[in-house]
Amino acid sequence: MQIVKDFMMKRKIKKKKRLNRSLGGDIALFILLALFGVFSAYPLIMTASNAFKPLDELFVFPPTLLPRNLTFNNFRDLSELIGNSWIPFSRYFFNTIFVTLVGTAGHVLIASMCAYPLAKYKFPGSKFIFMLVVYSLMFAPQVTATPNYIIVSWVGLIDTPWAIIFPAIASSLGLYLMKQFMEQVPMELIESAKIDGASEYRIFFQIVMPLVKPAWLTLIILLFQRLWTTDGGAFIFSEELKPLSFALRQIAQGSIERAGTVAAVGFIMMIVPVVFFIFSQSKIVETFSTSGLK
Repeated sequence: MQIVKDFMMKRKIKKKKRLNRSLGGDIALFILLALFGVFSAYPLIMTASNAFKPLDELFVFPPTLLPRNLTFNNFRDLSELIGNSWIPFSRYFFNTIFVTLVGTAGHVLIASMCAYPLAKYKFPGSKFIFMLVVYSLMFAPQVTATPNYIIVSWVGLIDTPWAIIFPAIASSLGLYLMKQFMEQVPMELIESAKIDGASEYRIFFQIVMPLVKPAWLTLIILLFQRLWTTDGGAFIFSEELKPLSFALRQIAQGSIERAGTVAAVGFIMMIVPVVFFIFSQSKIVETFSTSGLK
């Protein structure tokens, strides 16, 4: 809407503060950040490298960063094991895609719609509700595992994909994150839109959500990584409903001869969230720089 465009334009017109920093300080800061970047990327490089190492190089000590004899035998062995499975590999892949996409989209939508009235309107019990949301973040997933199982079993969702999707949608992290970001949206924008005749749904989807884009993009990244690596736990028992991570880990479990297969499995499970994060992270930085919200 024109209101949002005018608000963003006013933010961009403001003069940027000039940093009082010397060339030597810039170089030192760059070197420090480069060291931290290399340190952070080392586990990812090692995981990718192990997937292409022969079996004898996987047990070399101290371990080498790059493979000396590049091989694709690990992926070939994994492909043979997958081919011998009585459940088609495409079925596992579909289960993971379904759980990840539906769970992520549902959580972002529900959390955003719940956070909007908590952030922009005052009603009886709003502070108490948000206090419960904050307190729920204090509990580790291991603490809430038993109550989650009891609730999912009570509603009859055991051994269905919805046993993973519904708890993910009801996570309190997204509600907290979206509420904190929506509080920064000026109430004047919402009031101006109401004067122009916009409904609450139009204000929410066309004004508020574009302005808090960094929040829901971050939320998508976090939940996507969480759901992509889930194995169903104690919720899913049928083999045809198991996600991809469970199938790959079952294949990798075995004797020490499957160490190369385990490395290939780790690479496959890592590459999709990493690629997804790389593309989404650039959008987050771009949105932070243009939305005017800090």
